[in-house]
Amino acid sequence: MIGGVAWETLGQLTLRHLYLAGVPLLLGLLVSLPLGWLAARSRWLQTPVVAGTSLLYTIPSLALFIMLPLILGTRILDDANVLVAMTLYTVALLTRTVADGFGSVPGHVRQAATAMGYGELRRVVSVDLPLAVPVITAGLRVAAVSNVSIVSIAALIGVSQLGMLFTDGFNRNAMGPIVVGVLACVVLAVTLDAAIAGLSKVLTPWLRSGAGA
Repeated sequence: MIGGVAWETLGQLTLRHLYLAGVPLLLGLLVSLPLGWLAARSRWLQTPVVAGTSLLYTIPSLALFIMLPLILGTRILDDANVLVAMTLYTVALLTRTVADGFGSVPGHVRQAATAMGYGELRRVVSVDLPLAVPVITAGLRVAAVSNVSIVSIAALIGVSQLGMLFTDGFNRNAMGPIVVGVLACVVLAVTLDAAIAGLSKVLTPWLRSGAGA
């Protein structure tokens, strides 16, 4: 027991929170990659794609959680509502970053890959994307922390995760569960941030080699 919260309960809520924040992070990345590539590749698409996706972040999260069941035909407590909402927020944060990542690839590197016989798709996957990893993962780290924070708001509509500790503490006028919930969210966010930073280092071994030299 910690702060009036059973360890088993804290573990279950943390796993739920990780699921609701982490899955949209991956889904949002998958959607943002082609959108960001299109924005970086075409000047006339860059503004509408980046601006259009960025506008998604202006939608209040609580309103979106309530509206989605009407749009998707789901129940108010379905995980799908939170997963879709968080995926939209992730896309809003990542599309510009992905576009910047692809835009940061030097032109002469692309030209060299093309001269070596790389087709468009092969060059993007084998050359452009790896070189864009540092920029993309920087944005992914921001999105991960943001997702952990926003997901907690879903507790107001009864979706089980760490945010439930906030509502429970408020309803019982008890600070213990609130403090535990805040600390658990911070630890989860820091853990996700460290995991993404570590993954970025694994995917960019040439940067470590350069630093060592």
